Amino acid sequence: MSRTIAKFLSKNRKLILITFDILVEIIVYVVPWILIQGYADLHLYYPLLISSCFFFICCFEIAYGLMGMYDSLWRYAEVVEFFRLVVASAIAVAIFIVGSLFIFEERRISLSMYLLSAMFATSVTLYSRLTYRMYRNTKFKKRGRPARRVMVIGAGEAAATLLHEQNKNPDADMNIICVVDDAPEKVGRYIMGVQILGTTTQIPELVEQCEIETIVMAIPTVDEKNRKRILQLCAKTKCNLRILPNLRQMMSDGGELTSRIRDVRVEDLLGRETVELSGLSHSMVSGKVVLVTGGGGSIGSELCRQIAAFHPRRLIIVDIYENNAYSIQQELFRAYNHNLDLEVLIASVRDSKKMDKLFDRIRPDIVFHAAAHKHVPLMEYSPEEAVKNNIFGTLNVAAAASKYGAARFVLISSDKAVNPTNVMGATKRVCEMVVQAMAQQSKTAFVAVRFGNVLGSNGSVLPLFKQQIEAGGPLTVTHPEIVRYFMTIPEAVSLVLEAAAMGDGGDVFVLDMGEPVKIVELAENLIKLAGFIPYDDIKIEFTGLRPGEKLYEELLMDEEGLRQTDNQKIFIGSPLLLNQDEFSKQLVALKETAYANDSNKLMQQLQELVPTFHHEPNKVED
Repeated sequence: MSRTIAKFLSKNRKLILITFDILVEIIVYVVPWILIQGYADLHLYYPLLISSCFFFICCFEIAYGLMGMYDSLWRYAEVVEFFRLVVASAIAVAIFIVGSLFIFEERRISLSMYLLSAMFATSVTLYSRLTYRMYRNTKFKKRGRPARRVMVIGAGEAAATLLHEQNKNPDADMNIICVVDDAPEKVGRYIMGVQILGTTTQIPELVEQCEIETIVMAIPTVDEKNRKRILQLCAKTKCNLRILPNLRQMMSDGGELTSRIRDVRVEDLLGRETVELSGLSHSMVSGKVVLVTGGGGSIGSELCRQIAAFHPRRLIIVDIYENNAYSIQQELFRAYNHNLDLEVLIASVRDSKKMDKLFDRIRPDIVFHAAAHKHVPLMEYSPEEAVKNNIFGTLNVAAAASKYGAARFVLISSDKAVNPTNVMGATKRVCEMVVQAMAQQSKTAFVAVRFGNVLGSNGSVLPLFKQQIEAGGPLTVTHPEIVRYFMTIPEAVSLVLEAAAMGDGGDVFVLDMGEPVKIVELAENLIKLAGFIPYDDIKIEFTGLRPGEKLYEELLMDEEGLRQTDNQKIFIGSPLLLNQDEFSKQLVALKETAYANDSNKLMQQLQELVPTFHHEPNKVED
């Protein structure tokens, strides 16, 4: 029954609204006559009352119709609609009063009577629509479960847009209680009816005072330093933290603002500016045959995504792990609807004959070498496997790239290659030396890209912490003072592509990664972002440094030097001059030892190859 009524009202909305206005106009026009003239003498004015009332209704209905008053959805009405109503009423009043002077020449009623009736009709019409709009919004807000109490950070354009949309189309899960802003002069004032209660430094106190459950950061243009400061203040509370998107991006993407608010991610707390690229990457990759080894891994798969967006002539993914390779293959098929010339091959970079045959057939223009063993503790116990895969896998791919005329070869390296204290870092340093040696004798431009830890990559600390939080803790941190540099996967890959476009040969590119982050603080922030209290709801345990692990990472060796590129966030370490003959002999001996699986001798040879490799024998842990 209720649905039938609702359907009828919706279908006949315009007719019902016109009928309502006519009834209101009749009532508000007649009432002043009765109040002023009295019931006794009212019969004397019946003809004038009826004729003037008819003219009154005609003036208002024509003005309202021309001004589109019956085309608006009043439940969503804003200032513009109400202003148009006032203008339409003013026009109707003016026409009625002027017309009455000529139509009712023998009038026995003063002009003030007409003016009073007209103003009364305007007020009632306006307030009836305003009341309807407020009723609809109030009724909507009362539905469902109680809305979460929300604090908005920022009293600028973004916050005003959010509050405006919340008033126009309320989100049932949001009850905006207060606003904070860093401008002291705004404190105590109101924005869209919500009071600015304090500055960002008062966030913890105001959260407790106002019983806030959710904090929305509505300053999309804030610099990274202040973003980190504000979010760290928010992290001191138990609130769910959310961020408003950039308004220009939101407008270009479309959609309601409240639906685009996202949860705070741990990378928002790092306080780093995104790497800005020059655009060289697109021109370098477009129309070229590109091969990515390790293309199913965290870095390799993101490389494939970004390369595919640059429209290569052909993209070849090589990986030994079929599940990862299949996953990125299907993702790219879905994204490009088979409009991408993509080939996925299961192969090991250790197999030199396979690599030679593969390069002979494909003849890639650009090679990104991301295949490697990277887990530090595991490689400590299997150093020969790290050497086979990392060093000689790199040598196999690099030799094939040079032999078959690839224009560029880019090695994905690591900050652990600098003054390494573990096998993985030492093998990565030798990989860089292989690239620099190849650059001295090949027409192919060989470069290496060195960066720190990548948030969310396979085996990184972030997924581990999230799993531990889901399990109820504890979070395991090796040492309270351990620090690491971090970047996001897209940033890391963007740097790789930029380096590939810049490199002349033999260069090691390094990203300015900002300030290092203490792992224990990262763990604490993750716990807070999950809505828990560190050390209370979820414990943090210190397990001691793992085999081969050091307290801090370095990004550049002292002897390499450093020079600026056109990109302010990217630097180049000068290439080292190597004795080719001596280096080749050392590699031959290292390979024999690795395939003989003589770990002790292998470690000695690695230390001879990398004089900065300082390694202590490890005790196998349970």
